[in-house]
Amino acid sequence: MRGGDGDRGSATVWSVGAIAVLCVVFGVLLALGQAAVSRHRAAGGADLAALAAADHWAEGPGAACARAERAARDQGTRLVRCAIVGEVSDVTAASGRGPFTVEVRARAGPAEAADPIPPVAPRAPLGAAAAQGSRGPLQVHLEPL
Repeated sequence: MRGGDGDRGSATVWSVGAIAVLCVVFGVLLALGQAAVSRHRAAGGADLAALAAADHWAEGPGAACARAERAARDQGTRLVRCAIVGEVSDVTAASGRGPFTVEVRARAGPAEAADPIPPVAPRAPLGAAAAQGSRGPLQVHLEPL
């Protein structure tokens, strides 16, 4: 017997081990990809369902939520919750199955009014200031549109 015969076939064992590790890593990456797809699908479905419900708030909560349900279904998601408060819709949509089930909440409605801009003192027309010959510093007044 030669001294190196004890290692015969060890490359096969190492190859099988490496292939098993690669399969596990590939499976984990596929699972993460599936989770990301479910998350994006649920977010898109929730956003569109909230917009659909907010667009039809005047028809009442039942009709608005029916529109939201249809929009969510068209996106491949399911509507979990729908609430209409005034002109604002608040919906939750779910996507995926089993451990990959993801729920996303979205709200839609009119933009809230910003703090009012304080009124600006009326300014004299440029022609009047030039006619008076004022040479003071240039004053710029910003007024809300």
